[in-house]
Order: sequence, then C-alpha cells, then structure tokens
Amino acid sequence: MPDENKKPGLLRRFLDTPPDSVGKTVVVAVTLCLVASMIVSAVAVSLRPVQEINKLKDKQINILQVAGLYSPGTDVTESFKVFEPHVLELATGEFTDQFDASTFDDRAAADDPELSVELTDDPASIGRQAKFVTVYLLRNEDGSLDKVILPLHGYGLWSTLYGFIAVEENANDIFGLQFYSHAETPGLGAEVDNPRWKSLWRGKKLYDENDVLQITVAKTAPPAGQEFHVDALAGATLTSNGVDNLVRFWMGKAGYAPFLESVKAGEI
Repeated sequence: MPDENKKPGLLRRFLDTPPDSVGKTVVVAVTLCLVASMIVSAVAVSLRPVQEINKLKDKQINILQVAGLYSPGTDVTESFKVFEPHVLELATGEFTDQFDASTFDDRAAADDPELSVELTDDPASIGRQAKFVTVYLLRNEDGSLDKVILPLHGYGLWSTLYGFIAVEENANDIFGLQFYSHAETPGLGAEVDNPRWKSLWRGKKLYDENDVLQITVAKTAPPAGQEFHVDALAGATLTSNGVDNLVRFWMGKAGYAPFLESVKAGEI
C-alpha cells in the first residue's frame, strides 16, 4: 500500500498548484522564455553562414553595379571574378600582402586600434579611419586598367553612409557612385539611391589641371566649373553636405589621393 503520510515530491506539488497561482505563472513564463531564447539562438547560429554568404553577395552586387556590369539575372559569383581585389595601405598608396584581400574586413579594421587611426581632422565624421582598405581593379582584355572601385563612407543626417565610387583609368573621371547601407530619411536623404541622382556623377571630374580636388555636391556649381559639380538633393541639405564631405575626404590626401597618383602615373 502506498504510504499516505509520504510527502509528495516537488514536481507533484508544482503540478498540483492551481493554474492561476503567481508562482506557477512565473515558473511557466520563465521556462517558456528560456526555451524560446534557446531556439532563437540556435536558429541564429545555424543561419550565420547563410547570412555571411548573402552579405558577401550583396557587396559584390554593389561593386558590379557601380562598375556598370550588373543586370538582373547576372551570375554574381562568376561576374565578380573579373575584379582584382587588393588591400591598399592608405598612407603609402601601395598594395600590401599583409592581408588576404578576399577576406579582409575594412569595417572591422576601422574599429581595431591596431589597424586604424583616430582622426582629429574628420570632415566625414567617421571617428577612426582604417589604415588599410580593399580596392578593386577592373582590367580590359589586354590587361590595361579600365576602372578602379574604391570603398568610402561618412556621416549624413541620421546615419553613416557606406558605398563605392568607380573611377576611370585616368584616376580623375568618375564613372559612378552608389551607397549600399544608410538610414537617411525616405524621400529626402534616401534619394541618394535614386538612379537619376546617381547618374549625375558619371563623367564628373575629381581634380582640375593642377591636381586640386574640386568635386563638389552643392546647389550651385563651384568656381572650377560644372564638370566638378553634382546637384545637391532637394530638401536634404545635411545629407548632401555629408556626401560632399565624405567624397572629398576619401578622394583627398588623407584618403585615396596617393593611390590615385600611382594610377595616373600608370604604375597600377
């Protein structure tokens, strides 16, 4: 015979507790939260490789687009093989073999004190600048240089804009500019994604005949002339100013100017 005087176990006492009791409600809620968080964590971990692949593919699509090589249905992985990635040391304007260009993470480098510098003169409002960045060369069939694709970023109104600029082999004519990540105001600053506005960049020049940086994003053309002018976005003055600042910063001496001098001299 079962011992009627035997105390029920902890689980039995819990199950016998009224469903609407505070203790039972708290335990059930906490248990559900723990199980749900474990499931979400497991799913996140299992999806991380897929997310990394999609992130890489999105980057490749943006590089293909800014170089004028992308169209719907393009085999991104195959098409991207035409580019030569190189890790560039900004201070010298020369390529380095310290890192694998296929895996080097520019954005992570900008957060690494060993691989970046804190800026005192910071018109692009980026805080720290990586000492090394990945650039992409596009060559013609005969091996001559066609275009260089350069990453750039800087702060707009609400966010940091990340993008690429494509420059022709003369290291002066702009082929294209586009951003792949930002949080600017829809209908205003987010018009940086508008194909019509992006098309305004094609054919504009970076430097004048004296190698002075002149490219400007503004409502009116600079004294240097219309060939250096891109119209500011209507109703988005601060975003336009941000784009102007970041392009001029990265195309200046603190950015790609030393490298572009080598391109101009035919050394790349």
